[in-house]
Formats: sequence, structure tokens, C-alpha cells
Amino acid sequence: MSGGEVAGILVAVFWAILVSFLAVALVRLAQTLKATTKLVADVTEQAVPLLADASATVRSAQSQLDRVDAIASDVQEVTSNASALSTTVASTFGGPLVKVAAFGYGVRQAISRRTRDDDDRRTTAKPSRRTVIVGRAVPPARRGRRRRKD
Repeated sequence: MSGGEVAGILVAVFWAILVSFLAVALVRLAQTLKATTKLVADVTEQAVPLLADASATVRSAQSQLDRVDAIASDVQEVTSNASALSTTVASTFGGPLVKVAAFGYGVRQAISRRTRDDDDRRTTAKPSRRTVIVGRAVPPARRGRRRRKD
């Protein structure tokens, strides 16, 4: 064998090893692509129903939000009506009711004072004495409270 033949055999062996490595790499790449394709298909099969469910949930949530918005609007209207009604009632009946209450309080106070004065007269029924000072009569001292002038 000559040197050229040995070199040709070495080159042929080198190319055979290189082609073998490339073939193994291509087989593994094909397996990876096949697994990736299957994974994408499985994800697609599961994602489509999930997206449909999510879309239905979003539509339902939007419907509920519309209902809540309508309820909040009604509550706001009722609140403003109640406020207007209470203002009207207060302005219509407030003044007269305060006057009636004040009158009732005054009547109760007058009756209780009169009752107290009658009770005091009954328990201390002394003959009225007058003091004579050089020809003048001085009335007896008043009973009850005296009001202070400030």
C-alpha cells in the first residue's frame, strides 16, 4: 500500500465517522421535533377548551358587573330620594314639632311647680303674720326659688 492509498482510506474512514455522527444527530433532532410536535398538539387540544371556558367566564363576569352597576345606580337614586324626603319632612314638620315640644315642656314645668307650691302650702299652713313697722304692714317672705339677675 502506498502512501496515497493510506491517506485515501483515512479520509474515507474520517468521512464515514463524520456521516455517522451526523446521522445520529439528525435522528435525535427528528425525535426532538416529533416530541415537540406532539407537545404542541396536546397543548392546542387543551388550550382551545380552556380558552372557550375563559371566554364564557369573562362574558358571565361582564353580565354580573352590568347588574351590579344597575343596582348601584338604583341605590344612588334611592339614597338621593330619601335625602330629599328627610329634608322635606324636617322643613315641614321640624319647626312646628319643636314648638309643640317646647309648649309641652313649659306646661309640664308649670304643672309641677304648681303642684309643688300646693304641697308646700298644705304642709306649712301657718297663719299669715304681718310685721308692723311704724304704721306700715310688710308682707310675709316669699316661698320658693328666687331668680338671680346676672
